[in-house]
Amino acid sequence: MARSLAPGRHELELDIYVLVLGGMALLAMISWLRRIAPPEGRSALETAVEPNPPELPRVVELDRLERELYMGASRSFDLHFRLRPVLREIAGARLERRGLRLDSGSPKVRALLGEELWELVDPEREPPSNRQSPGPGLDYLELTVERLESL
Repeated sequence: MARSLAPGRHELELDIYVLVLGGMALLAMISWLRRIAPPEGRSALETAVEPNPPELPRVVELDRLERELYMGASRSFDLHFRLRPVLREIAGARLERRGLRLDSGSPKVRALLGEELWELVDPEREPPSNRQSPGPGLDYLELTVERLESL
């Protein structure tokens, strides 16, 4: 190509030839170096340039349930009016899989639920007289949730 552009300029031909050979030698050396010394992880520049992954959206219903659980653990009023309906719904659904009804009052239902859980989901449970009375605590509710999961 250099001969057709500038005939008789052997120095230009030699310069282009040396430049191409040098570039090919450089590529070969880089390839060889990458094989014997692969890069360790990511560089600080790559980490800084990469965009942060988007945060997963929070599940609103799960946030609400978590809030009700903490409120029910701390106050008996919240336990009765906020958390108890959720526990009754879950217990009812779990019992229906076994062909039982929560409000039937059957001794089999009471035995499956256990005394602590039955006390919470009993349809005849009276609301607390003192709205500010303390709740049963997280340990107690953890046991009842485990009982629900075992159904």
